[in-house]
Amino acid sequence: MSPVPPGGTIGILGGGQLGRMTALAAGRLGYRCHVLAPEAESPAAEVSAAFTRAAWDDEAALDRFAGAVDVVTLEFENVPVAAVERIARQRPVRPGAAVLAVTQDRVAEKSFVNRAGVGTAAWRPVASAADLGRAREALGGSCILKTCRMGYDGKGQVMVRPGDDPMARWAGLRTDAAIAEAVVDFALEMSVITARGVDGALASYPPVENRHEHHILRRTIAPAPIAAGAAAEAVRIAETLATELAVVGLLGVEMFLARDGAVLVNELAPRPHNSGHWTMDACAVGQFEQLVRAVCGLPLGDPAPFSAAVMDNLLGDEADRWPELLAEPGARLHLYGKREARPGRKMGHVNRLGPR
Repeated sequence: MSPVPPGGTIGILGGGQLGRMTALAAGRLGYRCHVLAPEAESPAAEVSAAFTRAAWDDEAALDRFAGAVDVVTLEFENVPVAAVERIARQRPVRPGAAVLAVTQDRVAEKSFVNRAGVGTAAWRPVASAADLGRAREALGGSCILKTCRMGYDGKGQVMVRPGDDPMARWAGLRTDAAIAEAVVDFALEMSVITARGVDGALASYPPVENRHEHHILRRTIAPAPIAAGAAAEAVRIAETLATELAVVGLLGVEMFLARDGAVLVNELAPRPHNSGHWTMDACAVGQFEQLVRAVCGLPLGDPAPFSAAVMDNLLGDEADRWPELLAEPGARLHLYGKREARPGRKMGHVNRLGPR
């Protein structure tokens, strides 16, 4: 399959900051980007050549969009599968609908990971309060209840403890399909971002440690302070899953390093990942350029970092600190152009580099 050469147009499904940074990376390689998203405010569209604002079920708009681009990728994994399938009739979508069918549903995702021979927290599907009660007991008396679809940054999940009323917990989640997961005794949370090309080539960034506050990523430390064996296992897992899923693009794999040394998969994200933002300044080829290379059929870049790095998210009005961050020696500031700063909203990030 011939690569899309520079000068071509990349369609991006979703208009958030991940699309923005993808478009900026694409522009450096000579590509134009065309964003499709339903929201009026689109950080990605502000730095792209074209913007189609349309609902995901607007078939005429999807067809026009497909006709205006050479290849399509996504910055938001919850694009409806039907929309991706329609666009794919005209243009390659990377990653495709088959990947989203797995990663949009937690039960499907956990089942896929386990079939691939990779460990996760113990889990049970839940479709009722009675199911939740049984799952809690099977999982050790406490569990984390999550909606099967659309949850992120702590939304759509709740801890269920021994004394909690399953009926109340189930009703509060407001869903008819969920998953209960055992609580993992972990030493740290980490992630690996793997790129997979059209030809099946793989390139993985080293594992990083992720620290969360109120379920939102606060800091990423690269590389993760873990033993070489655990790091190699984390990369092996990410590359196995990317290959089994036949991803073309990026796969972010969130994991736990358990206190007993086991590496367990938590979630998959078939797109650029917040924990990969450090690569923009600490690697010759960052995650966003790597995505462009993968979906356009170009050779993947070397993911090896030339520097250690710490990435801090800027949430809400923390982005107002831009004057002091710009004045800080060595700090690399990235702002997303969002107009309204709300508590917990990701407004930007700052990378700080250190010795390798």
